[in-house]
Amino acid sequence: MSTARATLNRTSVEDIITRAGDHEHVLTVEDLTVAFTRRRRQITAVRGVDLTLTAGRTLVLLGESGSGKSVTARAILRLYGRSATIGGSVRLGDTELTTLDESWMRGIRGGAIGMVPQDPSGSLDPLRRVGAQIVEVLQRHDVEQDERRGRAYAGGLLERVGIHDPGRVLDAFPFELSGGMRQRVAIAIAIACRPRVLIADEPTTALDVTVQAQVLALFTELQRELDMALLLVTHDVGVARIVGDDVAVMYAGRLVETGSVDEVLARPAHPYTAGLLDALPLPGIPRGELLAIPGRPPGPDELVSDHACAFAPRCRFAQPSCTRHRPPLVEVRPGRLAACDVVGGEVPRVAPATRGATARTEAVA
Repeated sequence: MSTARATLNRTSVEDIITRAGDHEHVLTVEDLTVAFTRRRRQITAVRGVDLTLTAGRTLVLLGESGSGKSVTARAILRLYGRSATIGGSVRLGDTELTTLDESWMRGIRGGAIGMVPQDPSGSLDPLRRVGAQIVEVLQRHDVEQDERRGRAYAGGLLERVGIHDPGRVLDAFPFELSGGMRQRVAIAIAIACRPRVLIADEPTTALDVTVQAQVLALFTELQRELDMALLLVTHDVGVARIVGDDVAVMYAGRLVETGSVDEVLARPAHPYTAGLLDALPLPGIPRGELLAIPGRPPGPDELVSDHACAFAPRCRFAQPSCTRHRPPLVEVRPGRLAACDVVGGEVPRVAPATRGATARTEAVA
């Protein structure tokens, strides 16, 4: 690529980022579909997902493993290349990303949209020192080309993410750091260019409880400081409660409920959301008597029909009609959407005192 073309690309990306900040909704996802081809058969992993991210707010994408959350997050950044077919719309401000030239997308990734992976070990080069990897990001996005100043900038980033000995960490290899330290390095890289949007894909799964709390607090601080929109992917209802403003619950590649975190987790309108909440351990309930959702989520290649509710085989409220009709995501209360025709907008909950008995009954059945 010529110098003139590179400069044009950087200027264009900077203009896209600037314009995105002028919109109330920084990132808008509409009718997103993601399909993969396996053995000459097309398998759809994400089906008609709509998301809206607003500066200064956190949207939690919640669901069990295999529900399509990470595929959605990676598709936003077009990280699958030609291995996936992406449909629908992903707009950063007023710029459509699904059709943007790949050379510009390289500037969007990391420049406008940062990403924190679940396992930082997979994103950090084990054979290069941490400082060199951060400086490379700064140079690639034209934040700081001078290596010495870039190293000083990188040290400041490490301090900002709670690393108290940045000089040592800059000179360290990733394998010399603890899991929590590597995750902080990954966060530092993700925010190095002050992105408008930060996507965090299960960022605390591999961390112990104390470090997890520190990292979640760090996300909240960084979001306020940088006025970012944060998309947090998690299977953990507790994490959603701590950091979320809004939540989108995902099952079998579709959204089944959306709304504010406080509303959705207090009064779920879809049986799947209620099942996630009922499965949480509570004081006084023995470990073997949790009210788990029976069965498991279907894989994208296991969905027999798109004209049925995918959750019906696991749902305690399922009716015969659920196997013949897939309810759309509709407004059930102001600001609340849910995809269930049976429960009428609010799921009857299992009382904590009876959960143990219910779990035993379902286990016998």
